[in-house]
Amino acid sequence: MLKLILLLLGGEKVPTIKSEKKRVIVNQKKNDSNNMFKASMKSSIKKVDNACKSKDKKQAQDLLNIAIKRIDKALSKGFIHKNTANRYKTRLTKNVNNME
Repeated sequence: MLKLILLLLGGEKVPTIKSEKKRVIVNQKKNDSNNMFKASMKSSIKKVDNACKSKDKKQAQDLLNIAIKRIDKALSKGFIHKNTANRYKTRLTKNVNNME
């Protein structure tokens, strides 16, 4: 939405056709949604890493399940590649399983 406001205020080329204006709005909404989704996936991965560092296996297991769900969701939406998703899940699972 911010981009549309900047465009309308003359920050960049202002779309004149109705479909162009709609495209700007739709693209901005999708971009915001994608960024929010990627950020939530990355933050869930970081939470698992922090739980592993604090040696809390129960919490790490719970957070691992949430992180794997978010990674799989990102994979199904096409945000990340299949091999990248598998690499994230493998590393997180190894870290949790190797805890004492």
